[in-house]
Formats: sequence, structure tokens, C-alpha cells
Amino acid sequence: MTSSSDPAVARAGGIAAVVVTYLSAETIDACLARLRAADGVAAIRVVDNGPTEPHRDDGTLAIVQRHALADPRVRFIANPDNPGFGVACNQGARAALEDVPGVDWLAFVNPDCLVEADTLARMRELAAGHSPCLLGADLVDEAGHRDAAARRSDPDFARMLGRLLRPSQRGTAVRRDDARDLQPVDAVSGALMLVPRSLFERIGGFDEGYRLHAEDLDLCRRARLAGACVAVANRVTVVHVRGVSSRSRPVFVEWHKHRGLWRYFRKFEAPRRGIATRIAVFAAIWLRFPLAVARAAWRAH
Repeated sequence: MTSSSDPAVARAGGIAAVVVTYLSAETIDACLARLRAADGVAAIRVVDNGPTEPHRDDGTLAIVQRHALADPRVRFIANPDNPGFGVACNQGARAALEDVPGVDWLAFVNPDCLVEADTLARMRELAAGHSPCLLGADLVDEAGHRDAAARRSDPDFARMLGRLLRPSQRGTAVRRDDARDLQPVDAVSGALMLVPRSLFERIGGFDEGYRLHAEDLDLCRRARLAGACVAVANRVTVVHVRGVSSRSRPVFVEWHKHRGLWRYFRKFEAPRRGIATRIAVFAAIWLRFPLAVARAAWRAH
């Protein structure tokens, strides 16, 4: 059996894993250890968007550096500021594709996702049989509860207006279809995505106009518009320790979540909606913002 560090893996359609970090010391060690042990991984690129002030350093980069010294597949980019999740994902993808010949797959893995040794290889096998296909996994928390964001429909903002200031990703969850190994959906979670290199390059990667949140919905929608399938590998389960880096900055996170929803609406929905609906959606999103901040701050404490 070929080991995951064997250069032949890249020639056989290797996987480049891209991890974007922000104050991720709590989980990044386990995340990278599991990625290094995963079958088919030819490169691991970590892009750190964390604060550069010494007093705010939580040790994330020190952990990444230790993995990089132990494994030549691991390299990192330390951004001097925080350009956003989509920008960092594109940075990591470009770095991997430029450095490692033969990489045909890109896996975007949150630092709080803990893959098993066969996770990415099984996903690659499933996706290869339905090419081109952007694939997610069955995400669960540490207690085994399923993450509703793993299977989503496109947000219907006009319908959401009737739900009392809740123009969010809530309500877009799709039930798991236990009869299907590969379940087509409108969108999967950006916490773990496997994308063919050819598809990622064809649709131009992540839209860098988003700063945080909704860029996964955007990528999935553009993939479908390009003729690709978007699906969840129902038999591939991955632990996702949600919200580790978000707990320390609820206002920042909620601001960009709501800003991302508005950008998504303007890009895909607004052109076919009347002016009254557009005004109502804008008002509902931003009237909800202070309520969302208050809830997030309460949960954080």
C-alpha cells in the first residue's frame, strides 16, 4: 500500500489539503496530525489569518511550524492581516498547485475538523464516479449530533421574510437520506469540501468579496451553475468541533455573516426580485444583526 507521503500519490491524483487558521491552537494540532496520516494527501497548506500582536498569540503558528519541520508536505503562509476566509483558501490552493505536480483534488478543511485516515480517499473515490462533483461529508459534533449545515438548500430570502427577521442559513437544512451513499444537495458546509482541481479553477475559486460566511454557499451555487454536482457523502463521518475561533469575536463574526448573506442575495437573488423585496430583505438582515450579536455573546460566555 502506498503511503500518504509517497510522491507517487501526487502522480496518481493526489489531494492538497488547505487549512485556514485563526486563533486555532485548541484544535490545529489534532487536525494536522490526522491530515498527515490521511491516505492520498500529497500536500498540506496552512494559511494563518490570526492576529500578529504578540500578546494575542495563542500558539497556533508554533504548532504548525512543528508539523512543518516533521513533514515536508506541510507548509504555511502567515498573513500580516486577516484578508478573509475565501482569500486565504485561494492562497493555500494556489500555493499547493504551484508547488506540487499532479495534485488533482483540493480539500478545504477547517482547523476544527478531525478527519479519519480514509476520509479524503473515500470522498475522492465517490466524487470521481460523478465527475465533476463538489463533495461534503456527514459532519457531527463531539457528542455525535449531526451538523445541519452539512446538507443545505439555497436560501430563499423572499420566503424567509415571513419568519420574523430570520434571513439566515437557518431553515435551509436538508434531511439526511439514509438510502443514498451520495446525496445531492444545493450546498455543503465549508468546514470540509473536496473539489476537483479542474472545477475549482474553472469557476475561479472562492469569491474573495466575502470576508467570512456564505462563501461556501456561493461556491456550491457556482459549481452547480457550471454543471457540476454538489453532494454529501452520507457514509463518511467527520467530527467538527464547531465555533472554536468564533467564540472570541462574536460581533466580528455576526457582522460578516450578515454582510455575506446580503452579498449572496445581491449576487444571485436580487436581479429577479422586485425593489420592495430587495428593500425588505436588506432591512430584515440588518435589523436582525444586533439580536444575533446578543445571542452570540451570550453563548460565548
